[in-house]
Amino acid sequence: MCTMIVKQVEIAGSGKGARGWFTLGQANVSYDHPFNAPLEHALNIDFVNEAHGPGARVAVELSEQAARNLAATILEVLEQAAAAGHLEQQSS
Repeated sequence: MCTMIVKQVEIAGSGKGARGWFTLGQANVSYDHPFNAPLEHALNIDFVNEAHGPGARVAVELSEQAARNLAATILEVLEQAAAAGHLEQQSS
């Protein structure tokens, strides 16, 4: 038996849903039973803009290995972009 694990993080970006592109303000990341993926448990990510209502949502359900591969690939790409001087400077 698995207890649902949920974390929220503020984000800045854009997502494309059924009604087109919208700004993103938050990601909800959970480990629980998926709604659609044929898995017992999944890493679920909901990219949302709550101010735009339930239609402003992009959902992803990933297997554990897919989630780990995605996380590693994101970090690898950011490291390569930083090494090449492509990342914008973040203000403190």
